[in-house]
Amino acid sequence: MIDKLNIVKQRFDELNDLIIQPDIISDQKRYVKINKEYKDLRAIMDQRDIYISITNSIAEAEEILADETDPEMLEMAKAELEEAKDKLPELEEKIKFMLVPKDPEDAKNCVLEIRAGTGGDEASIFAGDLYRMYSKYCDSKGWSMSVVDTSDGTSGGFKEIILEISGEDVYGTMKFEAGVHRVQRVPQTETQGRVHTSAATVMVLPEAEEFDVELDMTEVRIERTTSTGPGGQSVNTTYSAIKLHHEPTGMIVSCQDQKSSHKNLEKALKVLRSRLYELELAKKQAADSEKRKSMVSSGDRSAKIRTYNYPQGRVTDHRIGLTLYDLQNIIGGDIQRIINELQLVENTERLKESTDLF
Repeated sequence: MIDKLNIVKQRFDELNDLIIQPDIISDQKRYVKINKEYKDLRAIMDQRDIYISITNSIAEAEEILADETDPEMLEMAKAELEEAKDKLPELEEKIKFMLVPKDPEDAKNCVLEIRAGTGGDEASIFAGDLYRMYSKYCDSKGWSMSVVDTSDGTSGGFKEIILEISGEDVYGTMKFEAGVHRVQRVPQTETQGRVHTSAATVMVLPEAEEFDVELDMTEVRIERTTSTGPGGQSVNTTYSAIKLHHEPTGMIVSCQDQKSSHKNLEKALKVLRSRLYELELAKKQAADSEKRKSMVSSGDRSAKIRTYNYPQGRVTDHRIGLTLYDLQNIIGGDIQRIINELQLVENTERLKESTDLF
């Protein structure tokens, strides 16, 4: 363990020197990347200090027990040895998790797409509920969320809503939300009080930087139209709405959230890059049998991942068999407990795959 930590310390010391170099500071992308790695390794270094302190305490206590004759000193050494040995296994497990190589995608921002599925108007209303749930969750994390495009439901909610989320480790957290979400409840339009089951699909794409995807703009047809729906004076008067047609894949991306055509184009291109990037990522994951075994991290958009049952006030995550009877708080944005459990399962799987590290 200490040998592995010392190798990490060498890299940490290198980053410590790099991060103050003028050429690094002036290169924003490189600086952000190095600063992120520095912060990650700083957390491991803090645990290394604790580990060294505990192992030193064990060595000192064992030395006293071997050489000392004073009963009081022996009793103190025994107590110290016992306490240190109790702490060590838990700390070693924690450090092992921290040393498992992280998925480089996890640090990215993400594009979140929510689409109404089976269930008609009720599915659109549920898509709106999911949007509000994620909006409140993002607020609690201090993340920024902005709307790219929406298609309103006829009785409320959304047929589709596309969002950008930015912050720290956004994709690594939100990727667990990808899949089919089901709701079981009595719709407002139901006169006989029968419980209906509706669904919405959530897609979570890592936001692609320009250098992640080489986008040939000659293959992208840009259509400029007037915005539709409620809004200010610019709606239906200026050609600010953007629709991108990616000829090779047939993908279409729309954005009309901003008054500026330039800003809408920028947002639409981000979504298009992210969708193309996700296609490549899916191919890579399909080739990686170990990743595909994990339903937790595969993000299979056709998989039923969670059910929100209103009559019983429960939420069940089917991937790990977790059921919580706290529906109102969860649909109100308190999804961290579920994500924590999913992350624990994924980390355990990754730790099994990385046994050669230790």
